[in-house]
Amino acid sequence: MEYGEFDNLARTEEKQHQFYRDKLSYEIDAWDLAEMMKSDADVVVIDARSKEAYEAEHIVTAVSFPHPTMTFASTRGLDPEKTYITYCDGIGCNASTKGALKLAQLSFKVRELLGGMDWWKRDGYQTEGAAPQFDRAVACGCSG
Repeated sequence: MEYGEFDNLARTEEKQHQFYRDKLSYEIDAWDLAEMMKSDADVVVIDARSKEAYEAEHIVTAVSFPHPTMTFASTRGLDPEKTYITYCDGIGCNASTKGALKLAQLSFKVRELLGGMDWWKRDGYQTEGAAPQFDRAVACGCSG
């Protein structure tokens, strides 16, 4: 390596390290969320999909707050000290991303659930609603 390339390599590595630190602070997986829900009262799970999708099936304790309805006025009742976890159906849906962005723009602490409902159920966690699905557990091996 030539002189100066070490500096570029170090800056590139630090950028990559920062990227992964940021990713972990902005996203959460099903296992981490389930553990957090057991012990952390400062977490609110938000279903950012439509009311109809929420009524059919949602994560236990989640509240329905469709992303198109998230505004300064509609979020006045939210506690700014809590962390809000948004979710949607999964990879093919971006309601959780839209909801997370809106909440972040309104200065709330927010994280997005990776894989949404799909990965939540895949990991075997409970849902409720008019049409909940059970017994789909597939261990991803990423706990801990």
